[in-house]
Amino acid sequence: MNPYIQSLRLRTLPLSVSGIILGSGLAYPQMDWKVFALAICTTLSLQILSNLCNELGDAQKGTDADQQGRAAYGLQAGTITEKQMKIMIGLFIGLCIVFGLVLIGVSFGTFWCWQSGIFIALGALAIIGAIKYTLGKHSYGYIGLGDLGVFLFFGLLSTMGAYYLQTQTITEEIVWMGVAIGLPCVGVLNLNNVRDMENDRKHGKKTFASLLGQRGGRMYHSYLLIGCLAIMATYGHWWTLCITPVWAWHLWYVWTHTEKLDKQMPVLMFTTLIVSILALI
Repeated sequence: MNPYIQSLRLRTLPLSVSGIILGSGLAYPQMDWKVFALAICTTLSLQILSNLCNELGDAQKGTDADQQGRAAYGLQAGTITEKQMKIMIGLFIGLCIVFGLVLIGVSFGTFWCWQSGIFIALGALAIIGAIKYTLGKHSYGYIGLGDLGVFLFFGLLSTMGAYYLQTQTITEEIVWMGVAIGLPCVGVLNLNNVRDMENDRKHGKKTFASLLGQRGGRMYHSYLLIGCLAIMATYGHWWTLCITPVWAWHLWYVWTHTEKLDKQMPVLMFTTLIVSILALI
């Protein structure tokens, strides 16, 4: 595979659009397809930016060196230089800004209103969050705050933001839907951190999973998925329970395997996307 494409980590992209699909779908019939398409482009750009910065940050700190149980990306494999990675990061920062500003302009019709100002600030915060996850001296992913960042940006902000851009309102249900879809999004990061726990500890990377330990990390993982379905059911989105057998098998695998957890990443990513769709039925 082309090393540049590999570093984009395309398999993570279905996860990043789950909140946009859920928030926009719940806004139907007020949903504007132009706003929806621009929101998708914006969040995909942010996800790829986060992936690239994560790879560069871990490479600079030596966290990815000789790491077992996962694919070697461009910098670790030596097929991409640090300069080339920084160019890619600059490109996707630009795409985030362009898509984000066009999205705000189309949604509100002007940049000179308080709503536009708030979303410009949120967009800037999302870009900073994507960059600072593992990049730089004070990266929050190295002090156990990565889970919170994923929950806020890919759960609450994604779902509530998409809904507000369509309807100009916020409801109690949409807040809880943001919480619900944010939980399995955090689960993907937690699964990654459980897999890499020993290596992360060796390189001084403090994740929430490494603080909990192997058993605690798996219990936390279970609560995240159960919590998602419980909230969905509470608000009458019963079709989401169709995913229960898959998630039960997924949790069994996580609890009974210490290796090859990487294989469960796409399972959880794609089923989280399916949950966001089932919630709209």
